[in-house]
Amino acid sequence: MAGPASSVLHRSLIVAVVLALLTAVAGLVAYLTREEPTTTRESAPETRQSAPPTPAPVKAPKGGQVAAPMKTTDPVEFAKAAAKVLWSYDTRRLSQTEHIAGLKRWMTREKKYADWSSVADLVPDPVLWSRMGDQAQYATATVGEGHFPQAFKTALANNPGAITDAYVYAVTVTGRQSIAWTGSEKGTGAEARSSTLAVQCRPDQACRLAAVLPATAP
Repeated sequence: MAGPASSVLHRSLIVAVVLALLTAVAGLVAYLTREEPTTTRESAPETRQSAPPTPAPVKAPKGGQVAAPMKTTDPVEFAKAAAKVLWSYDTRRLSQTEHIAGLKRWMTREKKYADWSSVADLVPDPVLWSRMGDQAQYATATVGEGHFPQAFKTALANNPGAITDAYVYAVTVTGRQSIAWTGSEKGTGAEARSSTLAVQCRPDQACRLAAVLPATAP
């Protein structure tokens, strides 16, 4: 697992390349195929840590599991379904490992275009997940709409052939997340959410998630 210094550098690079993403389709491919920086661990562990890249298969406990990937070739519809899953969790029914394994099923199997760490970093680390479980905390989500960012549409219109290598689309999704826990009223902690997802949809193949971008594109 990469150390804190590596993680900070990694995220700094993402912020830089996302600007390219919003000006050209090629920027999205460059983001997904970027080289990972390599540094040694020199500071204290992070509060959040990436999940193992290849979690062992687990059996979800009775009464709860992460939803299966939506079967569609429409990148917008898939992104909306993926965002709902990313914004939802239930520490009452699933362990952190089980939740991570469920999210892994949504990812593209093409390693060249998969940024698993951008998804795993959204999940609380095992210690925090356990503390949330002590309070029976869970989150539900509703999705409002999804759309291609304007810059992505403009880039695609200017160079339609640019997407035919990776078939990765940028999709911005908006919605609302509600968090509840023991002793709280339903809906406590509700807030608006928005994310820009990188979704791979090759012709005649079901879409899969490639990454969660570090900034939301309008």
